[in-house]
Amino acid sequence: MSVLSRSAKLIKSNVAGVTVLAPITTAESEILSPQALQFVATLQRIFNPTRKTLLQKRALRQQALDRGVLPDFLPETAHIRNDPNWRAAPPAPGLQDRRVEITGPVDRKMVINALNSGAKTFMADFEDSTSPTWENIISGQVNMRDAVRETIEFTNANGKKYALRKDGQLATLLVRPRGWHMVEKHVLVDGEPMSASIFDFSLYFFHNAKELIKRGKGPYFYLPKMESHLEARLWNDIFNVAQDMLSVPRGTIRGTVLIETLLAAYEMDEIIYELRDHSAGLNCGRWDYIFSFIKKLRNHPQFVLPQRSSVTMTVPFMNAYVQLLIQTCHKRGVHAMGGMAAQIPIKNDPEANNAAMTKVRNDKLREVTAGHDGTWVAHPDLVKIAFEIFDEHMPQPNQLHVRRDDVKISATDLLDINFKGTITEESVRENIEIALAYMEAWLRGVGCVPIFNLMEDLATYEISRSQLYQWARHNVRTDKGKIVNGEYIGAILNEEIDKIHKKLGDKYANTKYEAAKKALATNITGDRYDDFLPDLLYDDIVSVSAQAKL
Repeated sequence: MSVLSRSAKLIKSNVAGVTVLAPITTAESEILSPQALQFVATLQRIFNPTRKTLLQKRALRQQALDRGVLPDFLPETAHIRNDPNWRAAPPAPGLQDRRVEITGPVDRKMVINALNSGAKTFMADFEDSTSPTWENIISGQVNMRDAVRETIEFTNANGKKYALRKDGQLATLLVRPRGWHMVEKHVLVDGEPMSASIFDFSLYFFHNAKELIKRGKGPYFYLPKMESHLEARLWNDIFNVAQDMLSVPRGTIRGTVLIETLLAAYEMDEIIYELRDHSAGLNCGRWDYIFSFIKKLRNHPQFVLPQRSSVTMTVPFMNAYVQLLIQTCHKRGVHAMGGMAAQIPIKNDPEANNAAMTKVRNDKLREVTAGHDGTWVAHPDLVKIAFEIFDEHMPQPNQLHVRRDDVKISATDLLDINFKGTITEESVRENIEIALAYMEAWLRGVGCVPIFNLMEDLATYEISRSQLYQWARHNVRTDKGKIVNGEYIGAILNEEIDKIHKKLGDKYANTKYEAAKKALATNITGDRYDDFLPDLLYDDIVSVSAQAKL
């Protein structure tokens, strides 16, 4: 039986207090071994109470933002920011040169293609580009185990075989677990759903840490969605305990933090400091950052953003965030990673493809000349383009020596939206189209989707949903003077669904568009706002069955 085929048979053994509520394959039962589950459960019991407390702090901070208490650098941690002497850990083996990183879901074929892509590193993503169905998550752990041991292979329905290259040029593997806000409802510890972050991290670490060390690398992670240095401290504590439990030397783990929330941008020094023995730097998670800017300030009319195409990396608040991140990282001796250009190759339209690739080149040129040490791409065909730009302007492995002492960023600079932009009816429609298409795919278990020649993942979807809410909340006007409110957006939503229905005909009944429409409709009136897509739809993809105690 293929490791990816599902089995209705539930494999049972006993781990006190742990219940798995989903069917598993034989290969997956090896991932969910009693020893692994005991490790997972121990970390959950120690650290989940802290996680929940930190999520409560998020809610209180949002209440303060809504009252008008705007973000600022923390006075209580000024001594950390102002101390020029401390440094984080030096780059770990395989992470000195990160000039081109490719990212993608933990799907078996995509993992092989990414490792073979020629990129320096590959971020295998359990988060934004993976719909967190049980099958995706647990088969993803199987794929990670096989990738680490370089035994991963795949044969598609047409008989095409995929295997790893044998020339020693595989990308270094990093794994992104899900964020602190998510739970894994298919696994209960003492009757409570697990933290998805702890679940993803601990299974990967348990099965692969020592194998990675033996192969001259280490367990490396990308850490998403953090909103404070206290959340980074929690990761650091988990790293230390996990290493101690497996007799792995402390400092072996490396974590690159995605600065993809507005509040984290005010605590970059502190986040590196908390993780300093395990830090591999920071990354400009640009799309989630724009989403977070909208979300955190959604109730303030003075912070309404124009359509997404107007919010480029050179507008004031985004440029300030980039400059501060590079300066902070290099001051502390760690990598300042650039972000994702969402463009993908466009087949059968050379002119449009050339325009898209020009945007990619310009974006990577902006990053490398600003001082970034590397960049992200979402498609293997873009690896060569990114290399060309970075090789020309950064012949050495990184540019940690570029101090950027010229940068002076204030708290208000990070909130500066003094730039020109518009809101058109076309942008309202486009946000609805993106939201519907992404939600429909996510409900089918697909977490990254090409839409309008861009690779959309959860972050870019969240921008679309959040902009619709914000525009309706504040009754903005389009460039033609039309008031954007819940009624207006709702009417366009119905029109767009009708178009999809007519286009698909009888096939429409087998899609998830009706569920997507119903969920989206709750968040576009300017009243209800859910923090994340899983808050809206995770229960729709949970596949709980008769329990299996493993």
